[in-house]
Amino acid sequence: MAINVQKPTDPASSVNDVSRISSGSCIKGEITSPYDIRIDGCFEGKVCSQTKVVVGEKAVIKGDIICNNVDFWGKIDGNFYVKDTLSLKAACEVNGDLHIKRLQVDLDAKFNGSCKMITEEEFVSLTRKIFPENTVEGASVPATDSVFTKKSGDKH
Repeated sequence: MAINVQKPTDPASSVNDVSRISSGSCIKGEITSPYDIRIDGCFEGKVCSQTKVVVGEKAVIKGDIICNNVDFWGKIDGNFYVKDTLSLKAACEVNGDLHIKRLQVDLDAKFNGSCKMITEEEFVSLTRKIFPENTVEGASVPATDSVFTKKSGDKH
């Protein structure tokens, strides 16, 4: 299966682009976005963002999150693959492994799993194993090469 994700070339069109799963919504599958993702409902599957993922207090996720940065308040049974910073907020519940560059943990955050601090190169290697079949931006390149590597003209 190939997934083609393209960023609009007009910078004004990307100012407030955020994919949202609202409270009360339940979705199964895979979400891939070149922009931020906000989840306040239920999601089962893979979440993949080129930028940031924000998970609200009432959100419940069963699956992995792959992105550059995460602010996490909800509950998850799954793993994190974060190129930069994962922030576990107070009252969040994490059951899974962390593969991250930086970690911030608030008091009262709950975490059950292992944590491995990784480099950018390790991130690319790990995520290439997760998404070997995907292509991004119309090229025959694994998603991790173009989804998670900023290009010189990108503002995000």
